[in-house]
Amino acid sequence: KITLVVTGPMTNAALFLRVYPELADRIERIVFMGGAMGLGNWTPSVEFNIYVDPEAAKIVMNAGIPLVMAPLNVTHQAQILKDEIEAIDDIKNPVAHAFRGLLDFFEIYHENPKWGFKGAPLHDPCTIAWLIDPTLFETELMNVDVETQGELVKGETVCDYYELTGKPKNTEVLLKIDRERFIQLIMDSLKTFDGLK
Repeated sequence: KITLVVTGPMTNAALFLRVYPELADRIERIVFMGGAMGLGNWTPSVEFNIYVDPEAAKIVMNAGIPLVMAPLNVTHQAQILKDEIEAIDDIKNPVAHAFRGLLDFFEIYHENPKWGFKGAPLHDPCTIAWLIDPTLFETELMNVDVETQGELVKGETVCDYYELTGKPKNTEVLLKIDRERFIQLIMDSLKTFDGLK
């Protein structure tokens, strides 16, 4: 069995499940960055990856495959601070150099006071970090579905934290992250490319 990691809209994953339903049981779990509990970055309550194709997200979330969700609530805690970004300059390999370039953009984008960040959030790496070391996160198992109709909330991930719907718990939702250990994992990972030309 495989673990599928989705760090963008779920269009391709949903298409795969619709075209090849007989292969769904070969997927052990789907780990995805997307959604949020009560906040949004594209509309007041909707995160971008789900907003782009909420129908696809609904297909994936209701496919009966165990899910792990890295929502904005946790990825916003996964901030790399300015001094940590500058420390990447000491890692002398092309992967670290490329990562540093991406962070320069992320840092500028997230300097907008509306976000209230002290650094740049590392959204997508949370998915892989969970696979490498789940103990970096506090999680809660709950039912998660997607609203596909509402005028104001189309694309909102509906997280049944208090078990109000009685629906099966289909998603392990990441709620908190040990930021310092997460950043150390990122730095250690970048150093593994030392010697690469």
